[in-house]
Amino acid sequence: MNAPLPRLTQLSNCAGCAAKLRPDVLHEVLAGISNTKVKNALVGFETSDDAAVYKLKPDLAVVETVDFFPPVLDDPFAYGQIAAANAMSDIWAMGGTAIFALNIVAFPKELPIEILHEILAGGASKAKEAGIPILGGHSVQSPEPKYGMAVTGVIHPKKILTNAGGKPGDVLILTKPIGTGIATTALKRGLASKELVKRVTKQMATLNKTAGEVFASGKFKVNALTDVTGFGLLGHGLELARGAKLRAVIELENVPLLPEIANLSEQGVVPGGTKTNLEHASKGVVFPDGLPDAIKHVLADAQTNGGLLAAVPSKDAAKALRLLAAKKLDAWPIGWLEKGRPGLTVA
Repeated sequence: MNAPLPRLTQLSNCAGCAAKLRPDVLHEVLAGISNTKVKNALVGFETSDDAAVYKLKPDLAVVETVDFFPPVLDDPFAYGQIAAANAMSDIWAMGGTAIFALNIVAFPKELPIEILHEILAGGASKAKEAGIPILGGHSVQSPEPKYGMAVTGVIHPKKILTNAGGKPGDVLILTKPIGTGIATTALKRGLASKELVKRVTKQMATLNKTAGEVFASGKFKVNALTDVTGFGLLGHGLELARGAKLRAVIELENVPLLPEIANLSEQGVVPGGTKTNLEHASKGVVFPDGLPDAIKHVLADAQTNGGLLAAVPSKDAAKALRLLAAKKLDAWPIGWLEKGRPGLTVA
């Protein structure tokens, strides 16, 4: 009798975007490595933005991103959907339009090839939903499965939305609840309810395309835009604040959470990536006195294909929320930007 196949999540050391190297490690690795200055390179890695942008001509720039990670779920088709949706998200987080993708695959030779077929089919389904073709890719053998995409998009050079353009008084708007890292850790440990598994699977597989199009529509002003992924709400909020040389204030009571997440965090169901996120972010974050570590972990939780986080002038915030709602998208005003020492305050 053949041995039962291992669950995909049991083959991954870190699930989803929790597998990212932490920001301080990346900074140390990149220190001293020369970066050739090119006039037409409009966005590079200097501000930890979501994608690179390179101007081809006065009215056209290419937006380029790459993202891949180990399994977040045991269902290979759903895992493929989520990895593809997450990879494409960075194009929309820059205000761009995705035009094609390339697959990136690492796969154990011991697993049936049918599993890889399902992963790729899941990715293809999301590319089709986004309206873009997959034109090729690259694969290697690896003890740990990984899947993702390199995605190419386009944008007008004067319409780029970076994570560094926030202004004092801007309202911070978030388009998805947080907690996916804790939820997928609960799934891996067999502690997640069927309802939570269904909810988090749907959320992680939901494209940020429509939300990105609303923010890029020009119908209201958007000063900064990013997506909340592996560094958590605190980490990406810090990047947005530091990029603008401002202080971000996040109102704890207004931050949307997936169901069960607070209780799971209190029980210690927290991924390692979330713990290192909190350790790193705490250097730039001021918390209320006595705030439990469980809540801090939720705010630092490593997200997979999390929502978009936008900085919108206060006079335009209500219109932005109305237009998002008109597209049947949830969105929450969770704080603001203000003058002060660059960093983040949880209020």
